[in-house]
Amino acid sequence: MEKTLIKTVHLCKDYDNDGVITKVLHQVDLEIKAGEFVAIMGPSGSGKSTLMHILGFLERPSCGQYFFDGQDSSKLTDDELAVIRNEKVGFIFQSFNLLPKTSVYDNVRLPLLYDDKKRVKDHKEAIKEAIMAVGLYHRMGNLSNQLSGGEKQRVAIARALVTRPEVIFADEPTGNLDSKSGKLIMEILQDLNEKGKTIILVTHEKYTAEHARRIIKVIDGSISDDFEVKQRLLAKEESDLIK
Repeated sequence: MEKTLIKTVHLCKDYDNDGVITKVLHQVDLEIKAGEFVAIMGPSGSGKSTLMHILGFLERPSCGQYFFDGQDSSKLTDDELAVIRNEKVGFIFQSFNLLPKTSVYDNVRLPLLYDDKKRVKDHKEAIKEAIMAVGLYHRMGNLSNQLSGGEKQRVAIARALVTRPEVIFADEPTGNLDSKSGKLIMEILQDLNEKGKTIILVTHEKYTAEHARRIIKVIDGSISDDFEVKQRLLAKEESDLIK
């Protein structure tokens, strides 16, 4: 049986804007096991991105508990959380967040600049491995502004992979892409999941969510539904039909 990687207990998140309290998440209870492919789905303003930010250690919850790999994150210092964020989680964003006029190689290398444990030789191997995983080895020396949108997102995936994290968070990863590029991104994410990587996808699109194995629906800051996908969409089959 797979271990529980992520667990929240009565998780909540409030924002204080000059004394005006906005409640974004309410009593969220969920468990995600290692190796799952989960889509967190909901409309704009539902709280799904805030939930991802907390699960990815970009924000702290206002109340409740968040356990990552058995550790209570509330008991960890900011420095300890930064180490987990750099070593155990990877992020893919809708806007790519690549450094402009910087090579594919150097964009992928960026997370390793904060890792002083590995030798430079190990870094080089990890970078090449990550770039090959997304099929861009032939573009390794190209600048990011010379790439298409789909290629930029593949670089972002390689950057998320380079530290060999336990979980990858993908926030609307196909939102800025055409349908063909979007299918390729979903194919890469499904392939990574097949190889054992935990994937947590945030999306407002039902079609994108159905590429996951499980869908968690968030409405008005609470989980409204949580179910296994019975007829999962396979991006590779869809891509083959386009060719």
